[in-house]
Order: sequence, then C-alpha cells, then structure tokens
Amino acid sequence: MVPDYAGRMTNHASADPAAVLWDMDGTLVDTEPYWIRAETELMNAHGLSWSEEQGLEFVGNELIVSARMMREAGLDLPAEEIVETLMGNVIGQIRESVPFRPGALELLAELKTEGIPSVMVTMSYRPLAEAVIASCPPDSFAGLVSGDEVTAGKPDPEPYLRGAALLDLAPADCVALEDSKPGLASAEAAGTIAIGIPHFIDLEPRPGRTLWETLEGRSVADLRRLRAQQSA
Repeated sequence: MVPDYAGRMTNHASADPAAVLWDMDGTLVDTEPYWIRAETELMNAHGLSWSEEQGLEFVGNELIVSARMMREAGLDLPAEEIVETLMGNVIGQIRESVPFRPGALELLAELKTEGIPSVMVTMSYRPLAEAVIASCPPDSFAGLVSGDEVTAGKPDPEPYLRGAALLDLAPADCVALEDSKPGLASAEAAGTIAIGIPHFIDLEPRPGRTLWETLEGRSVADLRRLRAQQSA
C-alpha cells in the first residue's frame, strides 16, 4: 500500500501532498467539550470544583500531563487512573454521538478519492482514537499515531515524525492539520507543511505560518496550492 501512495502519478503529482496528518481533538472532531465534561464530573465526584477555563488549559496536552495537573488541583487519584477514567467517559460520549468539525469529513472523503492517504496523529490514547476512526467512513485513515505510543508528546516533533514515517514519507512532503498550540508547534518542528485551524484557543500569527479559520469549504486544491508555494 505504501509504494502505491508514494509512487502514484497524476497530472497534479508534483504539487500533491504525499499525505495529510490529522490531529484529532479539536481538528477532526470537537471532543474538547466531552473532555471538559468528563473532567468536571470526575472532580465534582471527589468534592472538587472545575471550570471550563481550567479545562481549556489542557487543550493539546498529553493525557498524563493533564492528569498530573488535576492531581495538583487536589484530585487524590493516581494519574494513570485519572487517564483511564476520563478516557472511558469520553469514549462513551463518542459512541453516542461524534461531533465532527465543519468541513472535516468532506476533506477526508476528497483525500481518499484523490488517493492521498490520511494518518491520525493524536495525543489521545489508541482506544479513543480507534473509536473515532470507526465512526469515519471505511478506510479513511491509513495509519494512527496515538499519545500512548510515543516517548515524547506534542509539542515535541516525535508524533508527526512518526506519522510521516508510518508511510515511509518525508515530513516536508506531508501536510499537518492542527488546532492547538502544542500540536502546531509539534507539526512545525517536525518540518511538515503545517496548517493551524484554531478552535478553542487562538494561534499566534507568524511569518511563514499558515492559519485557516475553518476546514469548511477547503479542498485538496487548497492543499496543492499550499504545497506548491512552499516547494517553490
């Protein structure tokens, strides 16, 4: 499968991204409210208050980092137990309803039609990521890098380096889609063609940084133009 992806030739082959590396939470799906609800329920169950503002501080973090921050806020549970409890709660919410971000499914479908593979690169753990992938159209993703499988999470470049390596591709030939500060920093440090799509948290404009307000209305043609510009 990898040689097919790496070697495909079309009229647009010189400008096609070799793959698109998708962040999950906040980019493909809007699960941040699910996480905040899970955090609030867990904290309240132990007599502790929790606010949306506190939850937003966790956006883009490794789960174990967020769990440690909850311990610092007074939650007297092992960090690993906090992660498992939160993840189980969010998986349950995902199975009831998957809140896809505007334009995400449409772009995912067009990428598949064009033969450009997608890889999910998320700090969520594999069971949750697989639940989201299972809710997407069949064969939407060619690979998955999850937060429980990396030695260093976002903002370290490792997750996106691994995402490209899954398909034996150079990061510079891949487009990465991200909504968070740690995630965008990770994608940029890995050398991908990184696009920030801010959701709950604003992303800082910088020279050479690409920011889109939304994926709605975006297409493979936009990705081709961006790659052509950066390859020029």
